[in-house]
Amino acid sequence: MDFTVRNRQLELMDNQNMEFDALSDAYADINRCNSLLGGESITINAVWDLIKNDQNKSYTILDMGCGDGTMLRKLSTFLKGRNVSHTMLGIDLRDDVLKIARENSTDFPDIKFKKADILKADTNLSCDILINTLTMHHFEEERIETFLDKFVCIAKMGVVINDLQRSKIAYYLFQIFSIFFIKTKVAKYDGLVSISKGFKKEELVKLSKKIPSVIHNIEWKWAFRYVWVMHCKKELN
Repeated sequence: MDFTVRNRQLELMDNQNMEFDALSDAYADINRCNSLLGGESITINAVWDLIKNDQNKSYTILDMGCGDGTMLRKLSTFLKGRNVSHTMLGIDLRDDVLKIARENSTDFPDIKFKKADILKADTNLSCDILINTLTMHHFEEERIETFLDKFVCIAKMGVVINDLQRSKIAYYLFQIFSIFFIKTKVAKYDGLVSISKGFKKEELVKLSKKIPSVIHNIEWKWAFRYVWVMHCKKELN
């Protein structure tokens, strides 16, 4: 495996013809992995840093590439625990994934879901904070630039991107981790492919320099993640 460049290989879960039960089981595996490794808390903490100084507002949060909606549910639970008013919208391209998201979110009336293509997202969309978790690595650089521009147009306060570090150490540690904690072959395979499609910090910095209109903060987090926060300069209504 060559870790000097991003892998362009497709993940098994990118197959839109995957059986529904297999897809649902793979998401359950991935969510357990993220929970054990603290991946969800990275996004939650970054969002909290954006809003903690003004907890009396009502915030709109948009998740681009929401998958099965787990990140929105975790974030909603966190904000409810701090009495922060919010509404959330999850956007994904796949009907089967959104079906899982809606089925698992019946107890979260503040969360809605919509089918849309990230790269063709309606620029009339608006939110205070836009989040993007473990989605960016599915795209090549030329497409990433397009949707980053859209993110900055849509978000009033900030953008929070949480994605994987491309690392040989992470790759081999995941192989060991998956023996004990990952049940499905799909999640084991896709986890390794995802790491090989991840990013080096200098690649994220290079991308950030193409968006001079916002303030960027890129930090490494355990376990082998980068959190990229864009602080937008727009006035809130």
